[in-house]
Amino acid sequence: MLDVFITSRVRRKIVVVYAKYPDFKTHVRGLAKLIKEDPGNIQRELKRLEKAGFLTSERQANTKIYSTNRHFAIFKELQSIVLKSQQMSQKKTKRAAP
Repeated sequence: MLDVFITSRVRRKIVVVYAKYPDFKTHVRGLAKLIKEDPGNIQRELKRLEKAGFLTSERQANTKIYSTNRHFAIFKELQSIVLKSQQMSQKKTKRAAP
């Protein structure tokens, strides 16, 4: 269901991770390993999400660490949509199972 509203597969995966786990902090390569996507694509989407205000970043040595911006204007609503969307897909999966 979330794929209808967030058309970029990589962006959708990133939003799900950070909305579902708001205390999660990682760098590009760590996130790439977690969601099994290309680091270049992830970096581009992280920059977009940071520019939009959904994510924040901080420098630690030579590494940029991204985290959820809990003060993002629609964070709670977005988090609710992500959680509900995942619940709906789990229910569909259970119904489809024999």
